[in-house]
Amino acid sequence: MPRFPLRHPAAAPLAVLAAGAAGAAYLYGTDPHQPGHLLPGCPFRLVTGLLCPACGGTRMVYDLMHGHLTQAWLDNRALLLASPWALALLGRWALEGLRGRRWQPRLSPRAQAVVLGLAVTWCVVRNVHH
Repeated sequence: MPRFPLRHPAAAPLAVLAAGAAGAAYLYGTDPHQPGHLLPGCPFRLVTGLLCPACGGTRMVYDLMHGHLTQAWLDNRALLLASPWALALLGRWALEGLRGRRWQPRLSPRAQAVVLGLAVTWCVVRNVHH
């Protein structure tokens, strides 16, 4: 059976990196703090009126790309603190794919509960103080 390039272990992480780069290129020149852009809104906020754990993430990335660290912190503290971990996971996924190996992170049920608990806690805290 012939091997298709999209089945290569590096295809998915490289596609995610390419999409992220394209999104970042658009975002760099598009201020999400201002109206009139083509950036999507948060569906959770649209339906509930509440901030989800990731709300402010687009503004945070924009502010980081422009060197506004304090504003990025104010946009979404939890996401800012989690970003290095997420980028490390993406890097590992891409590296393993380029080595021809399939990889995905494994979280124990306890770690999954911790991540979910932190996300819910952050969601509650930001909506109580918003």
